[in-house]
Amino acid sequence: MTPEYVLKLSHDTVLLVLLVAGPALLVALLVGLAVSIVQAVTQIHEMTLTFIPKVLAVTVVLVVMLPWTIRKMVDFTVGLISSIPTLTG
Repeated sequence: MTPEYVLKLSHDTVLLVLLVAGPALLVALLVGLAVSIVQAVTQIHEMTLTFIPKVLAVTVVLVVMLPWTIRKMVDFTVGLISSIPTLTG
């Protein structure tokens, strides 16, 4: 296993994590920001008001993105497993 291979594998792994987790985190950030603006304008500071919309929005994003996420993770895993014979030589 060469240092170049380890670096490429690390890069691909970090990229996959960003691609898989990014949409859910971005939606949580945007919904939290929108709810915070609404709370600041209306002066309603209820904890569940920020929690429930974030959970619902992230759940919707995860359900919508699930087929794509599974495909990306399966492709990565298959590529990783198929490269094992080349590492022993």
